[in-house]
Amino acid sequence: MKSKNVPGMNVDIGGIELKNPVMTASGTFGYGEEYNPYIDINRLGAFIVKGLSREPRSGSPPPRIIETAAGMLNAVGLQNIGVDAFIKEKLPYLSGFDVAVITNIFGETIDDYIRVAERLNGVPGIAGLEVNISCPNVKKGGIAFGDDPETAYEVTRKVKNVTDLPIIVKLTPNVTDITRIARVVEEAGADAVSLINTLKGMAVNVETMKPYLNNITGGLSGPAIKPVALRMVWEVTREVSIPVIGIGGIMNAHDALEFLIVGATAIQIGTANFINPRATMDVLEGIQHYMVENGISDIHDLIGTLTVE
Repeated sequence: MKSKNVPGMNVDIGGIELKNPVMTASGTFGYGEEYNPYIDINRLGAFIVKGLSREPRSGSPPPRIIETAAGMLNAVGLQNIGVDAFIKEKLPYLSGFDVAVITNIFGETIDDYIRVAERLNGVPGIAGLEVNISCPNVKKGGIAFGDDPETAYEVTRKVKNVTDLPIIVKLTPNVTDITRIARVVEEAGADAVSLINTLKGMAVNVETMKPYLNNITGGLSGPAIKPVALRMVWEVTREVSIPVIGIGGIMNAHDALEFLIVGATAIQIGTANFINPRATMDVLEGIQHYMVENGISDIHDLIGTLTVE
């Protein structure tokens, strides 16, 4: 039994034990070194690294980020150093922290996912994999893995078959029914799901009559997508029995609490990190303060408490 001033914050995400439900969102926190001067990484529930591919990627040419009225559009193109360089150059640094390190992985073919998952399996210091299925499947004409139930099932099952690590499948919101994809990846063996990834959007320069992004379209994140993300998380928590991680426009503790109340077991902070490097700590402290003020001794007494008349 925790004292009134120290609420219990531990959560379990598919077998990954976290000291609290506050996680970083992949692609918004680099490889950890960039934010270490601003926060105590040891206080995080989990650190999710920038997405890793089989080989290094230079990403999309600039311009590839633009602010919007309530968020940002990015078309970075999943730039990263590749899985081998990550293991050699970045993981030793992260292993020095007392925090669960989860590697986000992606690919353009199912074989890409398999090879990256195999390479990370058994590597000391990695607590789990987050499988990004929002990527285009080049062998199926560019349709994203997460858009199609059949391919979502296949990539989840095949990754699960080659790793002993817990896997979290990150879902795209750019579908008609996200609960269908969630149920499919659960059936395929996912230990948890995280949602939502970015919404597809674009911005136009009216002076030049050209798109602002070199890629034309990009992923929308930030406060603008929070109501959509919150609705989708609520829907998915009602359809699956595995843990759900809420992502999308969480800028402060109030936002995070909404996701926990609708049923998310944990949350990820993304765009807020660009505005406020201490966003993760502010959210964590805000959740703790709310629990103390409301006499909630354990985070599980808060999760899924939404009342719908």
